[in-house]
Amino acid sequence: MIVKLSVACLFLSCSIAGFAQGYKPPVFTDARRAEKIAAAAPAIAHMYEDYASKNHIPGLVYGIVLDGKLVHTGQIGYTDITNKTAAGPGSDFRIASMSKSFTAMAILKLRDDGKLKLDNPIRMYVAEMQQTPPLTKDAPEVTIRHLLTHAAGYPEDNPWGDRQLASTDEELLAIYKNGLSFSNDPGLSYEYSNLGFATLGYIIKKVSGLPYQQYINDNILKPLGMTHTYWEYTKVPPAQLAHGYRWIESKWIEQPMLHDGAYGAMGGLITTIEDFSKYMAFQLSAWPPRDDQETGPVKRSSVREMQYPWNIYSMNTTAVNNGKTCPQVNAYAYGLRWTKDCENRVYVGHTGGLPGFGSQWNIMPEYGIGIVSFANATYARAAVINGRALDTLLSISGIMPRQLPASDILNQRKNELLKLLPEWKNAEKSGIFAQNFFMDYFTTELKKEAISIYTAAGKIKAVHELIAENQLRGYCILEGEKANIKVSFTLTPQNPASIQEYHLQLITK
Repeated sequence: MIVKLSVACLFLSCSIAGFAQGYKPPVFTDARRAEKIAAAAPAIAHMYEDYASKNHIPGLVYGIVLDGKLVHTGQIGYTDITNKTAAGPGSDFRIASMSKSFTAMAILKLRDDGKLKLDNPIRMYVAEMQQTPPLTKDAPEVTIRHLLTHAAGYPEDNPWGDRQLASTDEELLAIYKNGLSFSNDPGLSYEYSNLGFATLGYIIKKVSGLPYQQYINDNILKPLGMTHTYWEYTKVPPAQLAHGYRWIESKWIEQPMLHDGAYGAMGGLITTIEDFSKYMAFQLSAWPPRDDQETGPVKRSSVREMQYPWNIYSMNTTAVNNGKTCPQVNAYAYGLRWTKDCENRVYVGHTGGLPGFGSQWNIMPEYGIGIVSFANATYARAAVINGRALDTLLSISGIMPRQLPASDILNQRKNELLKLLPEWKNAEKSGIFAQNFFMDYFTTELKKEAISIYTAAGKIKAVHELIAENQLRGYCILEGEKANIKVSFTLTPQNPASIQEYHLQLITK
């Protein structure tokens, strides 16, 4: 299986060759990660049950992905109230805007195959764009990259866009023929556009010669083994299809399902927790960068490019992690949302909402974990409960992010540097420092500072392992009788790399 082969080396200490500086990819060192997540499962189940009850959600399913596997699923209620069909990990839910990343991935595959460029203007594929005058005369042209990042200057179009799923290509192109209305010039801001992603679906068709649905099916879904994923709801086996509902006047009212069409590229996909977990595992498998053979439907580097924060749009100062306020910065990637919180933790995923449905998924690439939930209630705020559940999982399990092993050159320079401390004797002749070092640091002052700090720390009892911040920067802790010492340094881009920057800090116990 493609994902299993890719993930197999991701979470083990694989053989890496070809790096002159002894590159070692980050690895997880806790062998009990799955056990720890399993221990948190009852608390997570209670959270989802409580959320579904308080928010009048008829059916909800969720899943936890860890180290490339779907390790836990849960389900509540019904996918079909009339027939009392129980929800489960094999139930097919419409996932709305979670579909956007599949469209973005298809665009990147076409780019990787040399079929298009992200900075190409869309008029190359949508001739009708010629009928749309720019907002200002000095506006740049709308590009594929603008569409991918919601930076095209198109107006925010929820909930109008949600009702357009079944539109035809002709109806889509008519918007351009009649002259599109811009809200901003391209490239200046973030504004969420379903029309933009529907247009990407049309571009996939124009470039590949296939309907975007078939291109995504053939090049992404089938290679990942997503065999229970659909675009048109009438193709889903009736017993598997989740019906959508809205809570009105204290009762659930079933919402009409929308057929597939030109706007499906922005929100039409229908899938199961079991299938979608394979996609999440593939997204996680792009990390860390490494030498392994490519085995996925899209290059790992392209998946990482998808996850990059291309268009920053907000700072959230009211987010709460584990009961405490934790500011977050939010950005849009390619068909994905990106968040970094106050603890420097990165989340990648997307929400989804349509009449009758609400969904969300989030992965934490450095932690190798992800969570996803689908609900059959209109615009169910799945991101709220997923965020709480993910925080709870991390808190209860105590799992940690990957550790980046220090490169050979980083360890070598650490050992050479520590031999010079605190006297700095013959440091200028050691050959381990860059040209700038003794212009920016002065030996007499370095010696004076080091002797003072070493004296305050007392006898050094242990030298702790080097903590690598990247392949050319790190620090280590010297454990003293009275205090600890932090030795930090940065290397140059030369080969072999030399020490260009250095800091010594006394840390009281």
